[in-house]
Amino acid sequence: MKTVVIIGAGVAGVEVASQLSELGYKVALIEKSSYIGGKVAKWDHLFPNLRPASDIINSMEEKIKTGNFSVMVNTEITGGKGENGIWQLLTNNGKNFEADAVVVASGFGLFKAEKKEEYGYGIYNNVITSVDLEEKFKKGKTIKMTNGKIPERIAFIHCVGSRDEKSGNHHCSKVCCITGVKQAIELRNQIPDAEIYCFYMDLRMYGKDFEELYRTAQEKYYIQFIRGRLSEASENIDESLLIKAEDTLSGRPLKMKVDLMILLIGMEPGKETTDLGRNFKLGFDNDGFIKPRDIHLQRNLSSQEGIFLAGTCTCPMTISDTIDNARSAVIEVNNYLKNK
Repeated sequence: MKTVVIIGAGVAGVEVASQLSELGYKVALIEKSSYIGGKVAKWDHLFPNLRPASDIINSMEEKIKTGNFSVMVNTEITGGKGENGIWQLLTNNGKNFEADAVVVASGFGLFKAEKKEEYGYGIYNNVITSVDLEEKFKKGKTIKMTNGKIPERIAFIHCVGSRDEKSGNHHCSKVCCITGVKQAIELRNQIPDAEIYCFYMDLRMYGKDFEELYRTAQEKYYIQFIRGRLSEASENIDESLLIKAEDTLSGRPLKMKVDLMILLIGMEPGKETTDLGRNFKLGFDNDGFIKPRDIHLQRNLSSQEGIFLAGTCTCPMTISDTIDNARSAVIEVNNYLKNK
């Protein structure tokens, strides 16, 4: 029986493991952290329909429960060497693996908002990230300023760490715009009287029902969208924030006092993905993600024979895109092993 090792137990990894095991392969799913689900495990609700993220996690757990494959958490692949069509994989805990094929499904990292010092994350109390906000939603917390006051004016800042030469990330993270729209609606439901603004560069509502949710945010929830990149923020004595931007549609500078500022941080290559790419000598695209063999025709194939790619280790994707990409990887792995 041929063996496949899958690195990363997020959405892509679990999908690949489930389907390859159904095809009769011996599958080992390796996860660096102590839990499965990747970033989705820490999310509360999903765009565009605001369904609970737990639905996705429950589905993944069911596949693990009923699937014929092994799952190892707290296990990190630290090295690998291919010879005669077999890959020898080393781990941090001494449990090593031999595989006929390897699938890298190590996911993505999140931009560190501290790098944008002019926005004040980690400096000013009432500057948080979209991830921080989602964590508060998940814990059922009422959104407040650090002084206990309910915020009356809230600003979302788009493209933090995406499409930003200063940050070193020129790529679009794809999901930030719709995440901001979703979270703005959730905040409106929690704080009906708050003024909520979204400062954006360009709104990229490319997915199914994304544009409809954006229109709903304006027409039903009265979220206000201002085209302009934030230049800087400073803190007032009452811990509110003074933000400076330019309204690029009117061509006028803008100053606004807000109680809470939320930075929509983008996707970037995670450390695990970068380390795996180096260990396996896979090569990277200009954006730092692992480079597929052919962006159009062989998106799930790496530059190394027997190593395959699935999900956001190659570029930013939605959950739906990730699952589709993972299923495509299954086809490629199956074809490779059948012909091996």
